[in-house]
Amino acid sequence: MNLRTLLTYGFALGVSTTLLLFTVHQSQVPKMLYTSISRRNDIFQANLPNNNSHRRPEMESVSTSCVPQKKFVFIRTHKTGSTTTINIFQRYAINNKLKVLMPVGPGALSWPFPPEENEFVHMPDEEYDTLFHHFVYNKTWLRSKFPPETKYISILRQPFGHLKSQINYHHLPMVLGIQDKTNPIKKFLQDPWQYRNRSETFFPHVNITWDGTRNPMTFDMGWPAERADEEEEARKYISKLDSNFTLVMILEHLDESVVLLRRLMCWELRDVLFYSKSKNSRGYPYKTYVATPEEQENHRRWSAVDYMLYNTFNNSLWQKINAQGPDFYNELKYFRRIKIDVSDFCERAMKGRHVDKQAMVITESKWNPEFEVDKTYCWYMTRPKAYHLDIEIKGRRYTKEEMSYSVMTILSNYRLLHRGKTTFKNKHLARAAGIKGLPTKRLHVDRSVLEH
Repeated sequence: MNLRTLLTYGFALGVSTTLLLFTVHQSQVPKMLYTSISRRNDIFQANLPNNNSHRRPEMESVSTSCVPQKKFVFIRTHKTGSTTTINIFQRYAINNKLKVLMPVGPGALSWPFPPEENEFVHMPDEEYDTLFHHFVYNKTWLRSKFPPETKYISILRQPFGHLKSQINYHHLPMVLGIQDKTNPIKKFLQDPWQYRNRSETFFPHVNITWDGTRNPMTFDMGWPAERADEEEEARKYISKLDSNFTLVMILEHLDESVVLLRRLMCWELRDVLFYSKSKNSRGYPYKTYVATPEEQENHRRWSAVDYMLYNTFNNSLWQKINAQGPDFYNELKYFRRIKIDVSDFCERAMKGRHVDKQAMVITESKWNPEFEVDKTYCWYMTRPKAYHLDIEIKGRRYTKEEMSYSVMTILSNYRLLHRGKTTFKNKHLARAAGIKGLPTKRLHVDRSVLEH
């Protein structure tokens, strides 16, 4: 055998050996991967969209370069689904030990102006990471408390649905003098302008006018009620809001909003899941009423600034979603399935149908690392009111004195107006002025007292 033949034979043998070793290695990969994701028999596994969730390409797709944002303000608007969404922000603050700018008493931080120094809990260093209680957006005050990199988030809903919720919750038919309890919406929308002197209510304690039927969402975002007719100026203001806010979620597209929230904030799936079986929804006779075209047009004209606000941020939401690319919808489908699985599991767990040690594992996917859902996780996620997690944040229950510093609700101040009294910022001030009997359950309004 000459040298050339020997070299050729050696090269062929080397290639054959390499191919054989590569084939053996590849045959072991599924077994190795299966071993890495196997779990104890007492773990309840989540139903995943497909069997590809554990394949190596998806494992490698979990982002490691995204930095979680831990400085944020959530402007909690009224009657927009914020009771469901505030739970996400409370849990994130608790799990990450964030410094929360908290009101002294339970409930809202303030209304409608920024709180005075004695109305919120001060941190020793006067540095805060987050705020998420009811608060009328005030850019100047917020910038004095939070650093420039702070992310601003809020939530809105379709204005007609919001009107129905407002009228029911605040007992506005009594304020407006509408006798029809079955469908006051229909009566109101025949001619909203005739109710203006009643719907615009002046609250002396803050020297402010508020209208529960006209642009109430934009009011929560900082636009005065008395400037309802200044539509061009309102348009400029809303444009500034659009540039200042990282995300304004839309209640009618809550799943999409929450998936986008996770992406923009670089949070994890476990941070943004919410309980899909919430019982916070209130029923009332006209909740499902669909306005006629004429009624809808009257409402659009009456509450034009709210429609402008909603349309701006609804468009903004979809622009930001489209910028995410088609993969967004794969994550949305995955999110919805996991949300249902976790909600079902937590419903059973909180009813005691699982032993405390039993947990549910959400395995790693393209969009999240592996995590467990246990009874503790379920307890936090299923709290029906913000008050429960506020106590967790405080680390103790509210004292009687702190309870008295809770911000007076609009409904309570309506009652005071009916009794011919002035209005107050909180119950402490009302009681100091000799006001008794707050609150009562129902509102009975002398309409003449509210006219001005």
